[in-house]
Parts: sequence; structure tokens; C-alpha cells
Amino acid sequence: MSLWIPVTLAAALFQTVRFMLQKSLSTVKLSPAGATFARFAYSAPLIALALLAYLTFAGQALPPLTAGFWGFVMVGGTSQILATICVVALFKQRNFAVGITFKKTEVIQTALVGFVILGEGVSTGALVAILLGLVAVLLLSHVPGTPGTWLRHLTNRASGLGLASGVLFAFSAVSYRGASLQLGDGEAVFRAAVTLTAVTAFQMLSMGLWLYLRDREELRAVWATRSTGVFVGLTSMGGSFCWFWAFTLQNAAYVKALGQVELIFSLLASTLFFRETVTRRELMGMALLGLSILALVLTI
Repeated sequence: MSLWIPVTLAAALFQTVRFMLQKSLSTVKLSPAGATFARFAYSAPLIALALLAYLTFAGQALPPLTAGFWGFVMVGGTSQILATICVVALFKQRNFAVGITFKKTEVIQTALVGFVILGEGVSTGALVAILLGLVAVLLLSHVPGTPGTWLRHLTNRASGLGLASGVLFAFSAVSYRGASLQLGDGEAVFRAAVTLTAVTAFQMLSMGLWLYLRDREELRAVWATRSTGVFVGLTSMGGSFCWFWAFTLQNAAYVKALGQVELIFSLLASTLFFRETVTRRELMGMALLGLSILALVLTI
């Protein structure tokens, strides 16, 4: 089994737990921006310390951090901030499992963004899977009990937030792979660690400054919820490291395709932890999207 497969599965599990914690924070104590910042605030210092410890004990130096590297870092980091805010806001519009499913349109869009930015194409079979995924999104865009056309349902707030998060997460995934490729041909795990440290430091500083200037009360609220925020940081660190490692090893579109196993994890979380009801239409949409994911994986 290729190493990127178990690494990706671990990333999906970590990410599901983190979103569960962020959902709890956003619905009780923090705004979407605050719940997003909590992730970076409590993970960036831990990641930086871990890299520093590795460099010290291994006697290894940082590779050259070029302008191209920092360009990918800033684009990817900013896209991920905005995407995470969209997902946390989406939790207040639809239930947890469907929110994650909307977010997972990123696998479809990552293939397109990866081709445009890095020139990493997909096969004809992958294109068929992409179209199948589009049908699944149309099913999920319907809000139960509301009349109207498909276009109206597709353009509602919940659908817009989900699709926007997918586009932004696609840009972040491809940018992170681009950043790691700028570091040369060293060990994949080391390049992933360096890229992750740079990205999370940028995210913590930029978003912290924004909240300081715009909403200092939210900064205090993030500190007040530190008992949960620490676990957000720990799960974020584990998940982010696994994602970055997988992106360094494999085409970002394929990593995101396998990462759709998160659909199963999120459905379990939705029903077992949040006691939410999933409708028949939503199950059909998630099943169809899962089928498109399987089709995409089989083309690798």
C-alpha cells in the first residue's frame, strides 16, 4: 500500500473530530471567525515547537524559502482561512454531515485548480466522476420543505457557503502542494513539516491581527474557550500535518478524492454525537457523491 493512503485516512479522521469541536464552539460561544482562529491560535505554536525540536536534535537546517514558496503559502493560507469560516457558518444553516458534504465538493474543484496552477491533469474517467459529483451537489442543494426551482435551491445561502468553501479549499490544497514542491527533493515528511509551519504561522498572525483591529471581544472569547480550543489545536495539528504530508507525496486531487472517506466519519458524528436527522434526499446526495469519489479513486 502506498504511504499516502494511510496518511490521508488519518488526516480525514483528525479533520472530522476538529470540525466537531469547531461546531460546538461556533454554536455556543464563538463566531465563525473566532472558531476558525481558535484552530490556528492553538496549533501554530505547537507545530513551530515541534519543527524547532526536530531541527535541533537532527542537526538539520531549513531549506531555502524562496519568493515562490511564500507566494504559495500566502495564497493557500488565506484561502483556507476563508474556506474554514464558510464551513463553520454553514453548520448554522444545515446539519453537520451535509455541511461537510458540501465542503467536499473541493475534490471536484481541486482537480480543475491543480490543472490550471500546477499542470497536473486528470483522466477521462476522472472527468466522468466530476460530472457525477455535480449531480450529487444538485441533490444536496435542495432545502426540505421549500418550493422553487433547482436554480433557486442551488443559489440559497447554505449552498453558496458550501460551494465557496469547496473552491477555496481547492486553492489551498493545490497551493500547499505547490509550496512543498518549491522546497526541492528532500524527504517528503520534512518538506511537509516546513510548509505546515510556515502556513500556520502566517494564518495565526494575519487572522490575529485582523481580529485585533476588528473584533477584540472575539479574541477574548477565543481565550475564554481555551479548554476546548486546545483540543481544536491538537486535532488541527495532527490533521494538517497528515494532509500536508499526503500533498507532498501525491497529486492533490487524488489525495482529496480519497479524503472523501470523511463523509462516512461525518455522518456517524452527525447521528451519534449531535443527534441530527439526515433526510432521504440528503442520504441519496451523499451516496451519489460517494460513488463519484469511488469512480475518481479507481481512475488513479
